[in-house]
Amino acid sequence: MLALQSGPLSAAIAPEIGAMVTALEWRAPERVHPLLRAPAGAVPSIAAPNRFGSWAMLPFANRAFDCVIDDGEQPFRVPANDPAGTGSIHGFGWQSAWEILGYDHGHTVLEHRRSAGEDPYRYRARQEISLDVSGMTIALAIINEADMALPFGFGLHPWFPAAADTRLKMRSDGALILGNGFRATGSQALADGGPYAANPLFATQAETAWSFLGWDGTARMETPSRGVAVTVTASETLRCPVVWAPPGADFLCVEPQSHAIGAPSEVAARAASPLTRLQPGETLSGWMRIAVEAI
Repeated sequence: MLALQSGPLSAAIAPEIGAMVTALEWRAPERVHPLLRAPAGAVPSIAAPNRFGSWAMLPFANRAFDCVIDDGEQPFRVPANDPAGTGSIHGFGWQSAWEILGYDHGHTVLEHRRSAGEDPYRYRARQEISLDVSGMTIALAIINEADMALPFGFGLHPWFPAAADTRLKMRSDGALILGNGFRATGSQALADGGPYAANPLFATQAETAWSFLGWDGTARMETPSRGVAVTVTASETLRCPVVWAPPGADFLCVEPQSHAIGAPSEVAARAASPLTRLQPGETLSGWMRIAVEAI
């Protein structure tokens, strides 16, 4: 486990388990605020996607239904790893050990390389995680090391604490229309910036599931009862965020990613926001920042 520190911010990272950020905390004068969900006693695992911290999704984000990767060129299959049985979920990075290339008190560089497998994916992925006095920045890059062009995607999956008074503010031009099991049936335009443009309360007794399109790159979560606001910003390459929470959850997920839910395998999702086809040696890169302030 790596420990990072910068001023009032501290983070813990597990390179051997998906380079997962298992904790991110902000020490304010009156208390320590967890900026990422970190339930007491939670232990990182590669058996199922972890419901806390933050971790990378690559070489594709979210679901490849029925284990199929198909960008309209040459379909192929990837290993099943979704305990729910829908196929392959969140790629391979979260289940892999990452090598430590560099580390100091507020910064680390980690690498994961895939050079074998039944599918054609061969790549080198790198994460650079940096703390400063007001936030954490994660920069991602993935290089196609196969001898053929392949469809790639990536994203980050942070889990944020939420309370009954948590408000979410973000603007998007559109979203997928999701059917059963998060399978897209089409896409839709959203008027006036979408459902969170006016900074509504997030808490709901129903499941929340959005795969947004045309996001402006900023999402702000304010929780007055805790006196804290967290702002997520992301690069142009990560402007298809997923927003998700089950009914009555004490958390919410705002997941910047490069393509829509199901784009690896679903025609409707691919039409709205596809994976990026990389030639051998080409790189896809992007970043996410989590910043904190008192309110």
